Parts: sequence; C-alpha cells; structure tokens
Amino acid sequence: MTGERALKKISVRGVVQGVGFRPFVYRLARDHGLTGWVLNHSGGVEIEVEGSASALTTFIRDLETQAPPLARIESIQAADAPPAGYTTFDIRHSVAQEGRYQLISPDIATCPDCLRELLDPNDRRYRYPFTNCTNCGPRFTIIADIPYDRPLTTMRDFALCPQCQAEYHNPLDRRFHAQPNACPACGPQVWLMPDDNPQKVGDTIAQAAHLLQAGAILAIKGLGGFHLACDATNETAVRTLRERKQRPAKPLAVMMVTLEEVKRHCWVSEKEEQLLTSPQCPIVLLRWKPESSVARLAAPGINYLGVMLPYTPLHHVLLRDVGRPLVMTSGNLAEEPIARDNDEALRRLGHLADAFLMHNRGIHTRYDDSVWFVPHALPQPIRRARGYAPFPVKLPFKLKPILACGSELKNTFCVTRDEYAFLSQHIGDMENLETLEHFEATLELYNRLFRIEPGIIAHDLHPDYLATKYAKSQAADRRPQIAVQHHHAHIASCLADNEWLPDDGPVIGVAWDGAGYGTDGHIWGGEFLVADYGGFRRAARLEYLPIPGGEVAIRNPYRLAMGYVYALTGDSTWPFKVDASEEEHRVILQQIDRGINCPLTSAGGRLFDAVSALLGICRQITYEGQAAIELERVSGTHIPKSEIGYPFDLRENAEGTIIRLRPLFEALVADVRDGASIGEMAYRFHVTVAEMMRTACEKIAQETGLQTVALSGGCFQNRLLLSLVVPRLQEAGLRVLQHRQIPCNDGGISLGQAVIAHFANEE
Repeated sequence: MTGERALKKISVRGVVQGVGFRPFVYRLARDHGLTGWVLNHSGGVEIEVEGSASALTTFIRDLETQAPPLARIESIQAADAPPAGYTTFDIRHSVAQEGRYQLISPDIATCPDCLRELLDPNDRRYRYPFTNCTNCGPRFTIIADIPYDRPLTTMRDFALCPQCQAEYHNPLDRRFHAQPNACPACGPQVWLMPDDNPQKVGDTIAQAAHLLQAGAILAIKGLGGFHLACDATNETAVRTLRERKQRPAKPLAVMMVTLEEVKRHCWVSEKEEQLLTSPQCPIVLLRWKPESSVARLAAPGINYLGVMLPYTPLHHVLLRDVGRPLVMTSGNLAEEPIARDNDEALRRLGHLADAFLMHNRGIHTRYDDSVWFVPHALPQPIRRARGYAPFPVKLPFKLKPILACGSELKNTFCVTRDEYAFLSQHIGDMENLETLEHFEATLELYNRLFRIEPGIIAHDLHPDYLATKYAKSQAADRRPQIAVQHHHAHIASCLADNEWLPDDGPVIGVAWDGAGYGTDGHIWGGEFLVADYGGFRRAARLEYLPIPGGEVAIRNPYRLAMGYVYALTGDSTWPFKVDASEEEHRVILQQIDRGINCPLTSAGGRLFDAVSALLGICRQITYEGQAAIELERVSGTHIPKSEIGYPFDLRENAEGTIIRLRPLFEALVADVRDGASIGEMAYRFHVTVAEMMRTACEKIAQETGLQTVALSGGCFQNRLLLSLVVPRLQEAGLRVLQHRQIPCNDGGISLGQAVIAHFANEE
C-alpha cells in the first residue's frame, strides 16, 4: 500500500443487520486493501477502516452503491481519526448499547441460491424446509431483541452442526452470521399430525401433499403462524374449508408454484409481476382468466384472485409435490388472530383441519400475509404485514415518541421515534379479547425493539372502539391523550405517506369509507376536507341518510336501499324484491320516521352498499365491503357507450357544500323499474361518484386556491373508481396524492393519528 495512511470511523444506520452487511464490509475492505474492523451494535453497524485516502473514499462510495440486496441504508456518517496501525480487517462481536435501536428486516422470501440448493438432490439441504441464508428467510418473526444475534432469536435452541458452524463463521460464505442457519442434521424439523396414514408416500411433506391431493384440509405452520390449505382446484374441498372456517364468501388467497403457472390462471401486468416475484412476495390481486381451473368458490362474485408465490422452502417443496394450486388462507376462525404456536393451533384449529403439518422453529410474533393491488397507476397495499413490517415509514421531519392506537377494523398501531413511524403488521379487527392480546403483545415487542417509550397516546374519537378503550385504560400514567377524528387521520396518513412537509400547507382531502365517528356525533364517510397535519374543516360532504337498524342494516344492505329510497323520495313501494316480511318493511319505515335505532350517515361506503342492493347485486353481506366489491365487478361487465352519469345536486348551508342524492336515486329507481341493464346502471353510478368528487374538489379549489387533492379511505380500493376519478381531477388541473406504502383503508389510520398528535402537542 502506498501513500499516507488515514482512518475513518463510519456509522451506518438502516436495515443493516441480518442481511449480510458485515461480510459485505469485510470483503469490500479486503478488495480495497484496507484494515480495521466492523461490528453490529444496538444502533446499526460501526466500522473503523484504515488505509490510503483514495482507497477510503472509494470504500465509502461502494459501501452504499454495492450494498447487499436486502440492506436498506438510511444514513452513512464518516469522521476522520488518527491511524491506529491496524494490520488486518476483522469482524468483531456485537455490542449492546443502552437506549440505541436499529431498523429490523422483515421476513424475506427464499432467494434463488437457496431454492437451487433446495431442489438439488445432490445438495445436503435437498428438500430441507428451513433452508435460508443472509439473503432470505425469517427475520422479524424470530427476533426477541436487538442486536440481531442467534441467542436473541427463537433459533437459540438449535446448536449448529460442524458444517453449519463453519458456514456461520466464514466471512466469505453467504451464511456468515445468518442467524436462522440450519440443516437437516441440526435444525428444526417438520412432522404430520395425526401420523396414521396407512399408505405413506415418502417423507413428511410428501405425505402432506398426498392428503391435499385427496381433498383434505391441512393446517400448515409457516413463518408467522398457521395457514389452512386445500386443493384450490377441488370445489368440494374449497366449499368444506369455507363451511368449517365460517367464511361463506370472503375471497381466499391461492398459492401457485411458479410465475408461469400464475400466468396460466390470471392476467399479469409488468408491475404485478414485479410484486409477485419481489423478495417481499405478497398476495397480489390479479384479474382471473375464465379458463382457470381454480374453483370459482375461491373468490365468488369477483373477477380478481389473490395469488402469491411460495415464499418459504416448505412451500416450494409442498407445492411441487402437490402439483396444483393451493388455497392458503389464515389459520383462524372468523376475525380471530392467526394461530401461532403448535398447541394453540391444535386447540383453535382442531375442528377446521383434517391434519397438521407442524414444525418446531418458534414464532416470536404473528405475521399475516401482505396484500397488494395495482390500479391504474402505482401499486398500493391493502394489507401491510409479512415482507414489509416492521420497516418504518420515513418522514421528512422528526416526531416525538407517540403511540397511535389505530382503528377498530383492520387495526394497526403506530409508534414513532425520530423521523421513523413504525407501523405494526396487520393486527386485525379489534372485536375480541384475542385480538386485543395480540395488539398488546406486538406493541410491547415494538417498544422493546425500537427502544420507544411513548410520551403521547393518540386514538380515534369513537368511544366504543376497543383501540380507544385501550388508550383510555392507560390514562393512569398521565401521558397526554389526543383524540383524532377518523377522516382527518385518513388524510394525514396519505400526506405522510407522500412525505408531505408541514410547511407545504393544507390540501383538499377526499376521505370516503364505510364509517367514522364525526365531531357532530353522526357517522361520517363521504367527506371533502380542507386539511393538514394541524387541523381540518369540513368543506363538503354527502347528505346524511338513515341506517335503519344500525349494524343490522350494514350486514343487510337491502335495508340501506329501502331507507335511502324512502328518505330521499318518500317512495315506500320498493322497486326490488327482498327476502323481508311486511313486518320488517313496516319497522324500517317507523325507524326512519321516528328516528329510532336509525343513525344518520354521510358515508360513501354505505352509498355503494345501498346502490348494490338497489340493483339486486348484493343484498346481504358476510364480509366488509362485499356489496361494493360485487357492484364494481358487475360494472366491469358493461362496455360503456358514454361517460354520462346520473344527476345529483349541490346545496350550500352554514357548514359547507352538501351533495344531494335525491336525483341520483330517482333516476336509479326509474331505471330499475324500466329493466335497464344492471351492468350499465352500475357503471353509470361509478361515473356519477367520480363526477361528484371532481365537482366538489373543483369548487373547493376555486374557493381556497388549493391545487392538491389527497385520496384516502377504503372506497379508493375500487379500481374502477380510481380509473374514473383520478383523470378527472388531473384534467381539472389538480395534483392527486394516493397511498404508496400503507393502505388507504383503516390499516393506515394509525400513521395519520400519530402525525396529528405530534403537531397537536407541540410546545
């Protein structure tokens, strides 16, 4: 080495542990002729590197540009120091530091190198269902604390054999310090329960495949819990799974062995293919081909199928043995959390599954599959979990330590530190004790991993939400509590998702969903807000209409249709046939006339439900959003002759602009009675909603001078609606913000709550 020697002290933050970063640094230093050391600590990776000035400059550049594929570097800080006279470059033991934290990698799908070994009969890991390396495998689901070392994971109980030990300690091996490293001789094992098959065929996974081929339902332990699986091409098996799981219509996810097989069953765009084959390997909603052999019962009433590729070695081997697509749905009943441990699965899933494919690698935290879709523009998440959480949303400003408890449905919580908002993985619907316990256990883990002690608690305005009750149960410790209006949180979450700065000012926020507690005590959900992180005002909304029977009407949208038609037109002679008695008709009219058990709503989601029922598409639902989803499907069967919607009115009052719906329902009722095409009516309704949104946003823009619109709320999971409204807003000269990293549905609410609470509590 020539030239004057210098030394750099380098600190790297981001996802830089458990992703092969230290061996990468080791190889890079050797390639550049540098000496020194690298180590993990509780805040990231620390490096001291010594050599010529030019070599150090190149090393720091390559540190970022050539980082391992799973690394996500947030910052590199380098400082000069006197040379120390290092003669070698070493990888030092990890150091725990009080109060420091690091970003944690999500679990990652099997990499090509491991898959090649898995399928090679001459490899020692042939068909081994726990094959992994520093580029793939479990991370978040096995970690109990930082730094990310084997003793702090659920792999601590498995002592490495000599061959695995040699890989683990070799900086030039891709399994160097791969904490889940294992092989058939020393690692976790699978077994089948009950193991009483008189016609055994090969090993355990082959036996499981034989059962699936015969029509059985299996509970399969995976990365973050159990799946319930069956042959997706066997209609009887799919029907039996639905009956046992008490899930009569909600779509089921399907796993297919290769991308080529996916393309035989579904149309796949370039962006959808990128999602399917990404290291995150989420479920992707794909347009379903009519010739697909997957049973239509997998997703009845819709044109999209939720598909994922195998993301663990166990899945790869099993799918190849079965030779056909498999339903892979969460191992739970109704809206309970996914079953995690073996004993728990036997207790909770024993009446659902014919057999259990189990293993003995511990799962530290539950982890559902993520779900994405690709509408007209960029991909968007519907459920954010495996492969994405706990990686944070990075904001362009720092936040106080805050806990935001999220919403009732599709719950996530959010904890914040510095510029990071750590959204939890999908927790589920907060409707039972089991989900609350999942919420509390996961919150404790996040606070421990990221060394967060929230000083502020944010929650929804609704007093009866279980997440709100949890927040209020923490009142004894005197931390400030901030109540956040649901739709304000929706818009703030969209702004944060798009790195909106506080100084960028307010936007026109279009928040459309099924329900959110309003400041006036009514149920909101068809809102046009002028909003920023600091506050909001309601500039426009749908008019209030009755929900006769409350929750009963939400489960039975025909009651909504009756209520809307009667309240708007005074017509009590329904233009459609429903399975309701004359007594129920009378009660519905009385509830509306007297205001008894008949809350008022401005919700866009309820409007979609009412129209779906009015058109005879979906009059009773068994899962959230079903009526609107089926309405969108029927709209897609119509080839539009024009883009003309139905009429509606705008009315001004003291609180702003009210969108009046009487003209819309009078026209719809007339079309129904005239026998108009259901597909045409459904499509024209979607056009009408898009026109409502453009008209209201243009009006607010003229009044305020604002030129940016943020779209949030579950209604914007509707592909057709997005394809109609976004171009209209852009044609009106408005910039449109949509969600990119977090769901537009209630799964993103907690991020908005956290950011609003931060600015509400500024000193």
